[in-house]
Formats: sequence, C-alpha cells, structure tokens
Amino acid sequence: MKSNERLLSIDALRGFDMFWIIGGDAFFKALLVAGAWSFTPMLKEQLEHAEWEGFRFYDLIFPLFLFLVGCVLPFSLAKYRDQPSAVYVRIFRRTAFLFLLGLIYGGLLKFDWEAMRYAGVLQRIAICYCISALIFLHTNWIARVVICAVILLGYWALIGLVQTDEAFGVFTKQGNLSGYIDRMLLPGKIYEGYYGFGDNEGILSTIPAVVTALLGVFAGEWLRTERSGWSKALGLVLAGVLMLSLGLVWSMWFPIIKNIWSSSFVLVAGGWSVLLLALFYILIDVCEYRSWAFVWVVIGVNAITIYMLKNIIDFRKISTYFLGGVAGGIDVWGAPLLALGVLVAQWGLLWYLYKQKIFLRV
Repeated sequence: MKSNERLLSIDALRGFDMFWIIGGDAFFKALLVAGAWSFTPMLKEQLEHAEWEGFRFYDLIFPLFLFLVGCVLPFSLAKYRDQPSAVYVRIFRRTAFLFLLGLIYGGLLKFDWEAMRYAGVLQRIAICYCISALIFLHTNWIARVVICAVILLGYWALIGLVQTDEAFGVFTKQGNLSGYIDRMLLPGKIYEGYYGFGDNEGILSTIPAVVTALLGVFAGEWLRTERSGWSKALGLVLAGVLMLSLGLVWSMWFPIIKNIWSSSFVLVAGGWSVLLLALFYILIDVCEYRSWAFVWVVIGVNAITIYMLKNIIDFRKISTYFLGGVAGGIDVWGAPLLALGVLVAQWGLLWYLYKQKIFLRV
C-alpha cells in the first residue's frame, strides 16, 4: 500500500457508523421489540444514549465519526505539505462548507434566528477538522501528545474547579460549566434532545472533541507507516486497550459524560474507536475479506450527503408506499419491515450515486 493510498477499511467503518445514524438504530429497536426476546431490554438500551453518566454503544457513534475525520487527514493532506497555499485553501474551504451545511441543517433557511440552532454535529465536525488539520501540518507526534494532554487536563480542571452560580455540583446536568456557558453565550435555540441545560455540541465541550479527531490523526499516521499489516493491527489494539483503561480509571474522578464530552469520555470513546478500526483493518486490508465491506463503503463515501438528505427526502414515506400493505398484514413485524425499507431506500440512492461516481467533494 502506498503511504497516501486511502484505506478501504476507513471508508467501510465510516459507512458502518453512518448506518446507525440513518436508521440502523430504528430498525434494530423495532426488531428487538417485535421479537420480545429475553435480551431485548439490554440490547435496546445500548441503542440509546446514556441519560448522563455512563457509556453505551450509541454514545460511540458521533465520536467514532470525528475520530475517522482525523484518521484520513494523514492520507489526504500529506501531499500538500509542500504546497502551503493550496492546503490552506482546501482546509478553510472545507471547514466553511461543513459549517454552512450545519447551519442549514439547524434551520438557517427558515430565517427564524431565535429558533435556529447555531451549534450542531456538522459545525463541530468543521471546527475539529480545521483545528486538527492545522495541528497535523505544523507539529510532530510528540507535540500532538502534549497538546492532547494539555486539552484534556485543562478541560478537567475547568469543569471540576469552576463552580457556576447553579449550586448543583460541577458534574451535574444543572451545574456543569459547559452547559452554563452555552446558556449564557449561545444564540438561538439550545438543543434539548439530551439534557436540556446546555447544547450537547456546545461551545466549551467542542475543545476536548478536537482531541477525538487528533486521536484519529495518530491512528492514520500509524497506518501510513511501512510496518506490516499485522504489526499495525497489533499497535491499534494495544493503543485501544490503553486508552480504554486510562479512561475508565480517570472516570473515578471525572465521570464519563458524552453530553459535555468529558476527558474520560474522550479516552473511552477513542479506545473503542481504535479497536473498531483495528477490527475493520484486519478483516478488510490485512485478511482482504472485502466483498462484505461494499455495503458499508457505499454509505461511507457519501456520509455527509446522506446525513443531509435524510432530512430533505421523506424515506419513511417511500418505504410506506411500497411496503405499507405488507407491513399492515404481519402484525408486530410490520414496524421493522418499514424501518428496513427506509434503509434500503437510502442505500439504493447512495448506490446510484456511487455507480455514477457522484460524491460530495469540498
């Protein structure tokens, strides 16, 4: 593999990650409810975010995507190291485009500024991409380790030591500094889907999220080395276990809280992200079991496209149009069938774009 050649496993893992965002969670929840198996409550819980402290499978989805944003940087930007003007244009153009898409997703085109959500998933991706790309270009790995440590320790100090005027405790929903800053400084609407006292993609919590992307940079650089495939895989596994262990130990003092992207959460999510990357890398790029990856690659290469389109195109209506009659006649299994229809409709569109070589490029 050439050092700047894109790895199929990264695109496949991104597709696997996006699968849960575009409806994989809804399908499996409906399937579990319809089956009413003894393990249904346990697995269904894993497909929902932890209410506050703790970590579940679904808490991994967004940090895994951010991790993969960082992971591709050593592949996509390495060739620009000697072209500073070109690389900065590329970085800032992509950042601006992603941020604009995020604002549109949050309601920009409705022109209702008070009801608009200014923070969001794509805005955080844009900021983390920009900062981690600039850090990658201007530092070596030792400096990046120092930067990550300073950010995580500094964030811990801020959250743990700065008491807001809400006397509920520094690690609580009501009293944490991150939520307090969001309530004071964020204009427009604060997303209340999770905890209601701050935006889960808010101002202060975006700072440790940069480390999530930088962890991906480390992984990407490791995969670009000349070591053997199995050596790279082993390195990823060891790094993942180390991060998981450090995060779990740290959580005794700084709880694992996704909504404020706590430092322990960064390490735990980073650990699982690295281990998943190791699994996909071993299966796809080392053992070369690639046929099964196509399903995920089709989603992964147009991840941002389908993230936007799922709010523009009513895929549920399409599924109901074609499968509603059958779903109505199979009792409790109708719900998972309709949810599967949504996934098939989205994948079919992405497959067409893939075959036509239409990708969202910035």
